Amino acid sequence: MTSASRPFLKWPGGKYALRAHITALLPPGKRLIEPFVGAGAIFLNTDYKEYRLSDSNPDLINTYQTLQQYGQRFIDDAQQYFSPHYNQAHVYYELRQQFNESNNAYLKALLFLYLNRHGYNGLVRYNQSGIYNVPFGRYQRVYFPEEQLHFFYEKSARALFLCQDFRQTLKQSKRHDVIYCDPPYLPLSSSANFTKYSRKDFTLQDQQDLATLACQLKDKGVHTLISNHHTPWVKQLYDGAILETLQVTRVISCKTQSRKAVKEILALYIAKNKKSKK
Repeated sequence: MTSASRPFLKWPGGKYALRAHITALLPPGKRLIEPFVGAGAIFLNTDYKEYRLSDSNPDLINTYQTLQQYGQRFIDDAQQYFSPHYNQAHVYYELRQQFNESNNAYLKALLFLYLNRHGYNGLVRYNQSGIYNVPFGRYQRVYFPEEQLHFFYEKSARALFLCQDFRQTLKQSKRHDVIYCDPPYLPLSSSANFTKYSRKDFTLQDQQDLATLACQLKDKGVHTLISNHHTPWVKQLYDGAILETLQVTRVISCKTQSRKAVKEILALYIAKNKKSKK
C-alpha cells in the first residue's frame, strides 16, 4: 500500500501510530481476523484477501455495517451533521439523548459518527446502564472524514462485520487464518484502569481466556498477534509467544498535556506446521 490510511473514527487506544510495527509482524495469509476491531487501523493498512472484523460494541459494528450497505448515501447524510449548527453543546446533548433512545439502526449509525467526532477527547464511553455519556468536546471546528469514509467503504467489500464476543470469533477461525487482537489493555496502575469501550468490562479472566485461546490456536494452524501493556504479569500471561517490546508515547490521563512514554508488548503465537501422515 502506497500511503497510510487513517480511520474515520476516533478510538481510545487506536493503533494507527503503531501500524508499521504491527503489520510488520503479521504473517501472510488469506484472511485477517480482528476480534477487537476498534477504529480499524490495521484492517485499513493491510492487504489480505478477506477480513472478519468483530467487536463487542454493537454501535460500532452497526456503523460499519451501515456504511458498508449504504455507501455514498450514508456519507452524504452524515456530512449534514458537520455544519456549525451541530457544533453546539445544546444540540450535541439533544442528539446524544436521541442516540440513546433510538432503535433506528441507520440513524444510530449517523449519530454514532457525529458523537464520536464532536465528543470530548475522542472518548467512547458508556455508563453501567449502557448509556453513551461522553460530554461535548467544544472544538472550534470539527473535521468531516469524507475521504476516510470513502476508503473504508471501498475496502469493506472484502470484510464481514460481526458483533460478538472475542471467544466466539477466535473459535470460528480456520487453518491459515491470521488473527490480530487489540484487547482493552491491562492497567499500568489502578488510576489508569479504563476498559469500558463497550457496555461490558474486560476482566482479568477475559485476558487469561484470550491468551489461552491464542496458544491453543497454534495447534489449529492459526497465527495470532496480541497487543498489551508491558508488565510482569502480561509477560507471564503470554508465555509461549514471541515477545517484542515497544516504547510508546501517548496520553495516560484525561489531560492531553499529560503524555509519557510507556512500554507495550506485541505477543506473536506462531502456528505449528502439521506434517501430513504417510
